[in-house]
Amino acid sequence: MTQKRFAAPPVELLIARPLDGLVALYHRPSGQTHVVASPAPEIIEALQSGGSMTAGELLVALGLNEGGELLAARLSELLAAGLIEAQ
Repeated sequence: MTQKRFAAPPVELLIARPLDGLVALYHRPSGQTHVVASPAPEIIEALQSGGSMTAGELLVALGLNEGGELLAARLSELLAAGLIEAQ
């Protein structure tokens, strides 16, 4: 069984702006703005720069040795919001 891979839209389709400790993300394809907290912006940035990744690869890219359950929860939230996709 292959692991699910996650991908973020290209930088030009998801505009990020800092907002008092949070990040506002404007998703051009949907026209929606989302306000997110860490580690969501870091996850999206890692996926944008590193291409599609499994959750395990993403943990490594983020420099984390643990936290798989927390990462899985954040990935589920980002998927539900339409900010990333599963492949």
